[in-house]
Amino acid sequence: MGKREELISKLRGVPDGLPSVEEVRALLAADPNLKCVVCYARISFDGRVKDAHGIEDQHRDMAEAARRLGWLIVYRYTDNDKSASKESVVRDDYEQLLADLAAGATPEGYPIHGVMAVNDDRLHRRPSDWERYLKAFTSHEGRVYHDSNGVQDLYAEGFEIKGLVGVAMSLSETRKKQRRSRNSHRSRAIRGQSVSAWRPFGWEDDKVTLRPDEADAIRTAVHDVIAGASISEITRRWKEAGFITSRGNPFQYQTVKQVLLNARLCGYREINGEIVRDGDDQPIVGEWAAIITPNQWFAVTAKIRERGQGKGSPRGGLVHKYLLTNILRCGNVLEDGSICNNKMIGIKANDWLKYRHAYMCKKTVDGGCNKTYKRGDKTDEIIEELVIAKLEHDAATRAQDVPDWDKAEALERALQSRRELERRWHDDEDTDIDDEAFFRNLPVLERRIKELRADQKAHEALKAEAEEAQDDVRKSWAGKTLTQKREAMKKVLSAVIAVPGGKGNKAFDPDLLKPVWKTSE
Repeated sequence: MGKREELISKLRGVPDGLPSVEEVRALLAADPNLKCVVCYARISFDGRVKDAHGIEDQHRDMAEAARRLGWLIVYRYTDNDKSASKESVVRDDYEQLLADLAAGATPEGYPIHGVMAVNDDRLHRRPSDWERYLKAFTSHEGRVYHDSNGVQDLYAEGFEIKGLVGVAMSLSETRKKQRRSRNSHRSRAIRGQSVSAWRPFGWEDDKVTLRPDEADAIRTAVHDVIAGASISEITRRWKEAGFITSRGNPFQYQTVKQVLLNARLCGYREINGEIVRDGDDQPIVGEWAAIITPNQWFAVTAKIRERGQGKGSPRGGLVHKYLLTNILRCGNVLEDGSICNNKMIGIKANDWLKYRHAYMCKKTVDGGCNKTYKRGDKTDEIIEELVIAKLEHDAATRAQDVPDWDKAEALERALQSRRELERRWHDDEDTDIDDEAFFRNLPVLERRIKELRADQKAHEALKAEAEEAQDDVRKSWAGKTLTQKREAMKKVLSAVIAVPGGKGNKAFDPDLLKPVWKTSE
């Protein structure tokens, strides 16, 4: 159990040193004015350090107030890091408090004569919760309630309405704060200021200056993902390198994915999935140093979303141990004149051989013919060289095949039409654009703009991928993982036909390997 969880556990339930239920009942018989009260503490956000100091302070203040009043605290309810204004949040201890108030006693059997809180908004921020609390509280007569305003009479006439007004005002203030926070967040984004609550991975604590080793890791990851590497491979690589998140946790698949999808990498900001733009509809560049170019970011995000179909979990599947497993196909001619064409598998070579692995056709019971066997290292070397040559040839022409985006004028016309529509709607002298006409035409323009921007993003991603392909293919090939090499091969190869070399121990013949190249679409 961590320190925070241990502290919360101590601040929940029966306080240390409390007399037994029988002893407390004896005290009550001796002193009818003694009050057995319960305390409720809650905080919405436990802060960055996550040390539960907020609820600890609340319980300390309530304990001091109980001593002054001569009350005996018999139970403590604690909801740490939980909002009271969100309907989706379940406050377990609050629900337990309501149940115990209705029952008239704590789970251990101590009577409940009252409730303490540092403020009533710790207990309730929504009218429905206030009504439930008041019903449970007043289900027994003579109870007391204490908060920062002192002892209050919840049984008094009109107090229910007074409480509802207070809750409504509290809820209104909460929503104002949320709106101010959202507006502040957007305003800072429009000014290009950093709005990260935590130090983003890749930057120093000032959130502006790059942290060299992390920035280099991100650049390499972006390049590799565009080239075919999986998020799982990047995650494993970062773990092996000892990188941790800004919150001090080991990287997981999802956190690596979030890093690579963040528009901050290229200097942009996104809010609700949309890039923040200025009045001229241009992306606003932040004050922090960028790690990659916008084209690279468009490319890596397109690659990740295309591969995962928008899902957050890694895809499963078999990770092959050998480079050409299932890419090689058996070219043995069978007795009926047909070609075996079975996918060949990689196997560990016998210990006395100079090479470590080989490829062979599956056994007849598994659908193969078991007639073709190829030395692994030589086969890999030949096919890799052929693939590199093919990729070099494709890279030399790929960038030329991506023309400039030809819909820029259409996007500008759509933006201009939207601006003109808004101007006419706001202009009091124009009478032909009323509210109904404005809101009927606006969605059409918004949809057109969204479609054009999506097309522009896809084009930029394609262009960035083409630019990445112009890198030194042979040099980058050496640094690729086995999975990356296989993915690159599958892009240009349909298969490699391996023709048997005949009986006997013969020299390796590269001409018996026949690549089947994919035709360009």
